[in-house]
Amino acid sequence: MTKINAAITGIHAWAPDYILDNKELETMVETTDEWILTRTGISERHILKGEGKGTSDIGTEAVKGLLEKTGTSPEEIDLLICATVTPDMQFPATANIISDKTGIKNAWSFDLNAACSGFIYALDTARRFVESGSYKKVIVVGADKMSSIVDYTDRATCVIFGDAGGAVLLEPTEENLGIMDSIMHSDGVGRVHLHQKAGGSVKPASHETVDAREHFIYQEGQPVFKFAVTNMADVSAEIMKKNNLNPEDISYLVPHQANLRIIEATARRMQLDKEKVMINIQKYGNTTNGTIPMCLHEWQHKLKKGDNLILAAFGGGFTWGSIYLKWAI
Repeated sequence: MTKINAAITGIHAWAPDYILDNKELETMVETTDEWILTRTGISERHILKGEGKGTSDIGTEAVKGLLEKTGTSPEEIDLLICATVTPDMQFPATANIISDKTGIKNAWSFDLNAACSGFIYALDTARRFVESGSYKKVIVVGADKMSSIVDYTDRATCVIFGDAGGAVLLEPTEENLGIMDSIMHSDGVGRVHLHQKAGGSVKPASHETVDAREHFIYQEGQPVFKFAVTNMADVSAEIMKKNNLNPEDISYLVPHQANLRIIEATARRMQLDKEKVMINIQKYGNTTNGTIPMCLHEWQHKLKKGDNLILAAFGGGFTWGSIYLKWAI
């Protein structure tokens, strides 16, 4: 029996028009362009403005563009998964809302939350539905409106995050293309270092939690950085070794855009030249679930059918992982 692989057959991404650059941040919080660039590599980030605008609006733009580019009708979609940490509401799922806004009526949909690793977690999940033969067309969305949970009085976090998202179409193929392998990890001990304190069932929203500014990102920079550098680099090297891949076999590393130093450390561990690393953090910052699809979208014109890509991410929780895929477009 011929093995069915799940291949990415389309990619589209979207970022809001409004750009918050380091110069403007200097007027909002005690920081400088040099301080931000030295520590993060970020020059600007896109911010979603407008009353009533949320993550579903970002995801909707990405999905609409994806359907148009691939010539796919909404009715053909079997499943839509949205990876996000900033859902429009606690419920219903943002995936449900995106489906409604894009006319996807014949699919079931759900959200997946694995912090910044969410997109690759969702991609690996979607892959299983395609490989099983159950579904022919599955959309994976990675989108976040991080500005909705950023404290713009906290210079340690407000300089990092932006808003954006992307979507990919997964379809079955019998060619030696698509998602070839994956390695996923999580360790809940990391939750103390990176989380949102209030708004969940342990600490529901109240006047006290709002006054204490506990509905924003809380991050302890040093332990998060140390853990991310080690684990994102290790899991990327691990998937190469597992699949007998040498540095010269890899066309591109597609890393989560959390911090330029983390990206560079991962590339060094994989012995990859900078030319083989997708980096756009300087333009968008950390858009959480939007970073990897945004990279794939911007580099698509450079990719060739059969190119070996390693996707790698690290997120709060902690979560981390890597995917080895052969480009199919």
